[in-house]
Amino acid sequence: MNTSIPSSRWRALAAALLAVLSVVPSAAVAAEAPNPAALYSQHCAACHGAERLGGMGPALLPESLERLRPQALAAVLREGRPATQMAGFAGQVDAAGLDALAAWLRTAPAAAPVWTSADIAASHVVYHAPGSLPARPVFRADPANLFLVVEAGSHHVSVLDGDRLEPIHRFRSRFALHGGPKFSRDGRYVFFASRDGWVSKFDLWNLTLTAEIRVGLNTRNVAVSDDGKWVMAGNTLPQTLVLLHAEDLAPAGVIEARGAGGTASRVSAVYDAAPRQSFIVALRDIPEVWEIPYGGTPRVIALDAILDDFFFDQDYRHILGASRDGHGQVIDLDPGRKVADLALSGMPHLGSGITWVRHGREVMASPNLKQGRISVIDMQTWQTVGTIDTNGPGFFLRSHERTPYAWTDAMMSPRRDTLQIIDKQSLQVVASVTPSPGRTAAHVEFTRDGRYALVSVMEQDGAIVVYDAATLREVKRMPMDKPVGKYNVFNKTTRSSGTSH
Repeated sequence: MNTSIPSSRWRALAAALLAVLSVVPSAAVAAEAPNPAALYSQHCAACHGAERLGGMGPALLPESLERLRPQALAAVLREGRPATQMAGFAGQVDAAGLDALAAWLRTAPAAAPVWTSADIAASHVVYHAPGSLPARPVFRADPANLFLVVEAGSHHVSVLDGDRLEPIHRFRSRFALHGGPKFSRDGRYVFFASRDGWVSKFDLWNLTLTAEIRVGLNTRNVAVSDDGKWVMAGNTLPQTLVLLHAEDLAPAGVIEARGAGGTASRVSAVYDAAPRQSFIVALRDIPEVWEIPYGGTPRVIALDAILDDFFFDQDYRHILGASRDGHGQVIDLDPGRKVADLALSGMPHLGSGITWVRHGREVMASPNLKQGRISVIDMQTWQTVGTIDTNGPGFFLRSHERTPYAWTDAMMSPRRDTLQIIDKQSLQVVASVTPSPGRTAAHVEFTRDGRYALVSVMEQDGAIVVYDAATLREVKRMPMDKPVGKYNVFNKTTRSSGTSH
């Protein structure tokens, strides 16, 4: 029997086989392509929430991650985060999957996330009722000369005794505190805002958390009213201001950040203007500044240009502000109008400015986020009276009433490891210090008497380095986990001209 297959049949079978072979590799590749949404559901949702709004872990939205560099996010996904419940996934997810997940986390969700008044109220927790804790410190240190050190590496806060220059307490904070802590006038209570919307109240005398509430999904900062009754938080997501009762952080109201034409805006910052008994609000997307009397309704001040950040004069009558393109202006809050332009360039960081008296006249000085220079402005004429060249763009400028020097960093430059010391009368750089060669040094804060200057080495295994403010010699260093800022109770509550308010 002839069992041979006709050539026409061979040709048909070969064509079919080639068709199958040409499909199989593509199907295999498609099957192996990482699905970041599925990876998130499997590995992340239990702690960070199905909608990425946070839970046991912080929110994982683009706004929440904007300050975390891509390589840092990739490292956290691979290796986890020390001293937390965040485990690494290098042994469970391959490199392609982790890369896809990292990129996906930096994209906005398909549905815009919301955080309503009901969500705010439901998040409110009171750990200690008002008046239930002793009205005296549980430690022997001077409560007015304490420092709070925000350790961003493992999300902790350390409490330092400013006289003995050593830690007396350490506690876990919410993820990524932002905007600096704010104190009640007596220094007993301190209020923190985290990047993912949590506002926390801490009793510094009893070293314990008293209340918390989540006011939004991405929060810029908080301000505390001088009368001790109110806390106001400014959000970028959602675009709102949230008013809280200071005694227990109970919600008191929500204000949408919308301009006169109905345009919504992210809140850039909210500050307390104590002599005015009001809050001042900077808006990032519309050319307006708002003044909100304690417990009252906003008064809108229309501007020529957007102010991303600003600085108060010591009387709190004027604000000096600048947009991200360097356009600067002076606003007189009494009539609610611009009274002068400022000759600035680059990206001045006016919110980190300080003042002092030079040759009998008050001046204000501001670092610059884009240029290696400090601008010095006469507070009567609003003219630039000096420009100080520095090692590079910097974030902080600090001083104290009892020191002749101002200290500045260059943390956005290759010289980020060195701080320069400026004579406040000659406006000359007279010295420099390098706490740890090759490692970022920034954010100086002084003890209440101005005798010592504390510097942050902003690294994972960093330190607080203490210098004698007169001799500029190192006195001591204390290991810290990426200390991004430190805040002296006395200097903050007395609104020292050498530090930000």
